[in-house]
Amino acid sequence: MERLQSLEEFYRAKQIPVPEGMNREVGHFNVFNTADYLTPDTPLPYSRKDFYKVAFISGRNRYYFADKTLEVERFGLFFANPQVPYQCDHLGPDQAGFFCIFNDAFFHGHSAMKLTDFPLFRPGGNPLICLPDAQVQPVIDLFRKMVEELHSDYAFKFDLLRNYTMELIHMGMKLQPAQVAASQTNAASRISSLFSDLLERQFPIESPRQQVNLRTAFDFAAQLSIHVNHLNKALKDATGKSTSDHIAERLLQEAKALLRHTDWNVSEIGYSLGFQEPAHFNNFFKKKTQVTPRSFRTA
Repeated sequence: MERLQSLEEFYRAKQIPVPEGMNREVGHFNVFNTADYLTPDTPLPYSRKDFYKVAFISGRNRYYFADKTLEVERFGLFFANPQVPYQCDHLGPDQAGFFCIFNDAFFHGHSAMKLTDFPLFRPGGNPLICLPDAQVQPVIDLFRKMVEELHSDYAFKFDLLRNYTMELIHMGMKLQPAQVAASQTNAASRISSLFSDLLERQFPIESPRQQVNLRTAFDFAAQLSIHVNHLNKALKDATGKSTSDHIAERLLQEAKALLRHTDWNVSEIGYSLGFQEPAHFNNFFKKKTQVTPRSFRTA
């Protein structure tokens, strides 16, 4: 598994001069025309980035993220976050588009919501949206406004850039109405959100020496200082799934990603996911997928 790519490493990898004073900035934002930095013969490595990215894609591309593989046939929007590693393969010659990058600090203090409050930036969600033709030109227009504004001398241009970025995020969420988070108006949804945060903090696994510590409903209940029955009922009410179901789904998702994208042996992967015995990990994986970890890796 690749380690976290910093902003500085991103600029060097793209052979772009590191912006002057970037390390002194409270927040960072930049926007690019994809065609200027495209290397079609060199697939982007599967890795996490230490920043967010919103990309407009024109052309056939295949994205790998977490345990999923999705393709864009014509036009798409991709929303990357620092918690989920991903990779992109260009599948055709006609590649074009735009992308912007930014960090948490760019929005800090300027919004009542954190970026992770938006479904498109949550682990486990679907960050890739195929754009209908009617939405293509509005997206292109937004990115062109970004490029123009970034190079302007307007004193408040970064406020405008934040607004343009938020418009892209909301545009993406409107195209995925079923994924828009319900308002957290009750205790069950609040507990569900706290549980999800605790669960996701353990991932991704980036070293065989890293190990998941919270593995059971009792572990999570203890961390949240509530009774395990209260936790189970809250999750069931908010999501329709039990605590154990959520934990097992997330462990399976990470197991698939590690089997596909690392050369660690099966025992190392099982240990990192909290299985003390390789047989326990094999049994868990086969029960959920009907195949062994080794068979899944070689399929």
